[in-house]
Amino acid sequence: MGEYLLGLDAGNTVIKAVIFDRQGNEIATASAEGHSVMPCSGHVERGLDELWDNARQVIRACIEQAGIRPGEIAAIGCAGHGNGLYALDHDGQPLLGIQSLDTRAAGLVEEWKAEGVGDRTYPIGQQRPWPSQTPTLLAWLKRHRPEIFARIGTVFLCKDFIVNRLTEQRVSEVSDMTGCGLLNIASRRYDCDLMDAYGLGDCLELLPPLIDSAEIAGQVTEAAAARTGLAPGTPVVGGLFDVVASAVGSGVTRTGAASIIAGTWSINQVIIDRPELDGPVFMSSTFDRHRYLAIESSATSAANLEWLVRAFFTDIETTGRSPFDVCCDLASAIEPTPDDPLYHPFLYGAQQDGNARAGFYGVAGWHTQGHLVRAVLEGVAFGHRQHVETMRKAGAVFNEAVLSGGGSRSLLWPQIFADVLGVPVSVARSRETGALGAAIAAGTGVGIFCDFAEGAAAMVRTERFYRPNVALEAHYARRYGLYRDIADAMAPLWRRLTAVEAMAPGAAA
Repeated sequence: MGEYLLGLDAGNTVIKAVIFDRQGNEIATASAEGHSVMPCSGHVERGLDELWDNARQVIRACIEQAGIRPGEIAAIGCAGHGNGLYALDHDGQPLLGIQSLDTRAAGLVEEWKAEGVGDRTYPIGQQRPWPSQTPTLLAWLKRHRPEIFARIGTVFLCKDFIVNRLTEQRVSEVSDMTGCGLLNIASRRYDCDLMDAYGLGDCLELLPPLIDSAEIAGQVTEAAAARTGLAPGTPVVGGLFDVVASAVGSGVTRTGAASIIAGTWSINQVIIDRPELDGPVFMSSTFDRHRYLAIESSATSAANLEWLVRAFFTDIETTGRSPFDVCCDLASAIEPTPDDPLYHPFLYGAQQDGNARAGFYGVAGWHTQGHLVRAVLEGVAFGHRQHVETMRKAGAVFNEAVLSGGGSRSLLWPQIFADVLGVPVSVARSRETGALGAAIAAGTGVGIFCDFAEGAAAMVRTERFYRPNVALEAHYARRYGLYRDIADAMAPLWRRLTAVEAMAPGAAA
């Protein structure tokens, strides 16, 4: 059997390929950035042909960089962003890719909320409808784009599309399908009552066969091998919802362990050994037959810093350094004070409010670039804290957390997380925890590891550790209270703003 494992991580924009040895060392890595298409307000889509082209390019580049024979790769695992909607037509050809940043269905969610649809879906799938949730988007297409809906042959998730291109198999697996609210969380199977609640009782045939995350989905075909440089016949496992992959790839595999991901999405998750907690959380997922993840999340995390850099810092002198590092240096120079500005990280809406918008509050004439950057870093951390408090209220118990995602690469941001959350925070050695988690799944699927925990023990290492600064506890408690109060006060104004947007020419149906 080959000595190496290939992990793929397909996010909303970037797809990465990483080759690992069995000790978790990164042998080679390659990435490619895709392009989102926003045809009208609230719509965020991608071209599936471009996604596959980027996937095959990064796979080939990674193999060439590693200098290994393709046959030395023992297995392949793929992680991908959850929710959104990826569809093939009846002939198995790419049809539509909707990303998890999409908010077109916000109106439908409001309608369903008034009708109590979530009261029917939550007991079965541990999830209420939200704008970019897969079944919500499918229902939106059924109502507003019947011509596209009629062409759908298969509905699955981002990484399932990559697996399909590699193997020609139309399958999905339990972590992604539970994460998008399409499975009965207790049985880990599709459920007729759940589909009926979404108004999709006639759509079960559009959902692909289910397998376990580490189960072999198929083998690399001759055609895919020719395009990627892989060896034909290489096993490909079902893969993982990317937030689950990042948890596994950062060593979070045991009951009571917590994973926080500061990526495009704010992901906050705790492993539990039962299908549900004592109170409601945003969603639940699973990655093996024994454990579940209680998850609180929203599109409110590191994408805010990416936006800030792209909009205001691309032209600054960096002397060869990353503009992200320069921004964090500016924030590090700011001594926290009570009148520092606040920031709401709602560039793509809030968890249950697609109308929410980002904004700076309390900006004064003496505030600098560094103050604004620090406000963004703190605002993102406050968003994570709100999710953590929801999980704790529901009964989740944890005393420390592992931070991954782009935000973990900063030397400052993990300390802010520790201070705001009030728990020790560690950072794993690997920066590519999603790809590493996918590789661990691949290794488990072909018997290199007996389970995810053994794979994580072999391949994951801790790099940094941060303790909360007790001197800032009261400071951040006060600021977090202001953050929440301002959000509550702004909610009706956001609805008025988006009502005006909806009347603009070219607005979504």
